[in-house]
Amino acid sequence: MQIPFTKAHGARNDFLLTWREHLPMQAGDPANIARAICDRHSGPGADGWILIDDSNNGGPASIELWNSDGSRSEISGNGTRCAAALLVRSGKSADDVRIATGAGVKSLRLLHRHGLCYSFEMNMGPAVIEDLHATLIPGHECVILNVGNPQCAVFTDGFEFEWRTLGAELERHPLFPHRTNVSFIRVVDDHTLDVRFFERGAGETMSSGTGSTGAAAAALARGLVHSPVCVLTPAGPLELRVENDDIHLVGPAEIVAEGQFYYERGLD
Repeated sequence: MQIPFTKAHGARNDFLLTWREHLPMQAGDPANIARAICDRHSGPGADGWILIDDSNNGGPASIELWNSDGSRSEISGNGTRCAAALLVRSGKSADDVRIATGAGVKSLRLLHRHGLCYSFEMNMGPAVIEDLHATLIPGHECVILNVGNPQCAVFTDGFEFEWRTLGAELERHPLFPHRTNVSFIRVVDDHTLDVRFFERGAGETMSSGTGSTGAAAAALARGLVHSPVCVLTPAGPLELRVENDDIHLVGPAEIVAEGQFYYERGLD
């Protein structure tokens, strides 16, 4: 069977997006589809697969996010911007976009568009700090928090250590029964953070919207930076600011491809 998709990325955190109404009724378990379609060797490849429902009766559109390992995630900041770009491009939304996610309805404002490249400001909502001084690993203090999905923010002086291995260990730490996203943070100055990401269900990613939000919230709560905050990711900077306890994230979304994935049940 054929599963149509649009491929987009937000700062090189890439996603495959499928309108739910175009998903074949016989497609079966979405977890299996996510693993197959996101495979970078035998599928189009992506960090996650997003099912989009158009808005009904003036309500928000909605998305359902599946990680590349077939697990569910409440929200992706970068993925939500990619969905917003597709909604705007398809004429299904104006410049102000509302999208229902597993972490509630999120509001995005289109700042700029050039061809298939978009820039949005997204209200990520407030961060909930659960432990400001956690000691899960020797030599590093962590902040445990939630920004719509679970985050473990680890402060470090640099990245000359096996942070990917440590990220994989922390993702499945017993403290997190549903696993967690992990960010490794180096404070550059009062308004700048350098961050690396190990995401639940996807592994290392070039950037992360929720991870950047969690990193900024953790550093703000520790008094290490002040708003606005620039998060330097391997894919480029993301800008964040705090307004009335909500964290607003400015970042890109680019649509790069469309196609059909030839999916056979039982072979994934």
